Amino acid sequence: MSTQLHELLPDDLLERFRDRAKGYDERNEFFHEDLVELKAQGYLRMFAAESDGGLGFGLEAAAAAQRRLATAAPATALAINMHLVWTGVAHLLHERGDNSLRYVLEEAVAGEVFAFGNSEAGNDSVLFDSNTVAAPLSDGSYSFTGTKIFTSLSPAWTRLGIFGKDETGEAPVLVHAFITRETPGYSIKDDWNTLGMRASQSCTTVLEGATAPADRVFRKLPVGPNADPLIFSIFACFETLLAAVYTGLGERALAIGVQTVHKRRSKKTGKSYAQDPDIRWRIADAALAMDGLYPQLESVARDVDQLVNHGSQWFPKLVGLKIRATETARTVVDLMIRVSGGSSDFAGNELGRLYRDVLAGMFHPSDDESAHSTIANAWLGPVED
Repeated sequence: MSTQLHELLPDDLLERFRDRAKGYDERNEFFHEDLVELKAQGYLRMFAAESDGGLGFGLEAAAAAQRRLATAAPATALAINMHLVWTGVAHLLHERGDNSLRYVLEEAVAGEVFAFGNSEAGNDSVLFDSNTVAAPLSDGSYSFTGTKIFTSLSPAWTRLGIFGKDETGEAPVLVHAFITRETPGYSIKDDWNTLGMRASQSCTTVLEGATAPADRVFRKLPVGPNADPLIFSIFACFETLLAAVYTGLGERALAIGVQTVHKRRSKKTGKSYAQDPDIRWRIADAALAMDGLYPQLESVARDVDQLVNHGSQWFPKLVGLKIRATETARTVVDLMIRVSGGSSDFAGNELGRLYRDVLAGMFHPSDDESAHSTIANAWLGPVED
């Protein structure tokens, strides 16, 4: 896998991404040049089979690629995640005998860019309920009205996955569908001005009667938790690939810290800070934390690929991986800023940018509270009424 990853993301390509990341961040600008190069590498079709024009990656290989990309450009990797979530979902469903989203892989190979338009302000039910109204039309299509937040790839997507609630029948159902860039009835706000992950341009999308045709309405599910393979596939891809991005970010921060302490010299001793016992302790602390994260990421992704049945422990494993990755990366970046000194506080410093980028990890689902609730329920059962 290592050779394939270096061919997909060679060192010189990563250096170009890293050089551009600073400018994207400073200008609050989308990563157009990165996207062009990633497309040319076949990166956006990694989940499609080689026989269909893809790279034939599973989730473990895709997570490794995202980890490597994030060492150069975390915001680029985070946004690309949203495309990879949908193509990954299509791949996982196919591996489980469900070809309902095969067209997602076919269109990705053809050059379409998918984005994730599910998040809603104040919706702590995430995929199990929606504030968006899904109105059925006579031809089987659905009209969607509502507001979606954190829509990564806003300037570039050509296919947007959305969902909403249809309450016209005897029981409400959650309707999942895709719209295209050409679909009328939506608008994208120019409101992405954030602390970090600025190049992702994850703007708010307002659905104002946007209609998904019947052949792009791919699921109708009851409100609340359910065992549909779509839900597992979304969680598995979203949480694992998200963890991969923050793992790569932490990996890069550790590398910068090591480089920096070798360069800094003590006026008092004349030695590099790499010889300072307190500095060495912090570096070791960060390395210990990261060493525990790499195998967890690999094993969870591999178990998804191999269709391992973890039963009721699957969701705790997935949300636990996400929390471990985002919190570990945040701790490591903080440690590396402490060992690197005041230079990290200056605008344009890569470690300072990573410090801002890593903070976004706490906002992605599942958040800390939700994850702990999921894990507690799996081990202790639900809270009694």
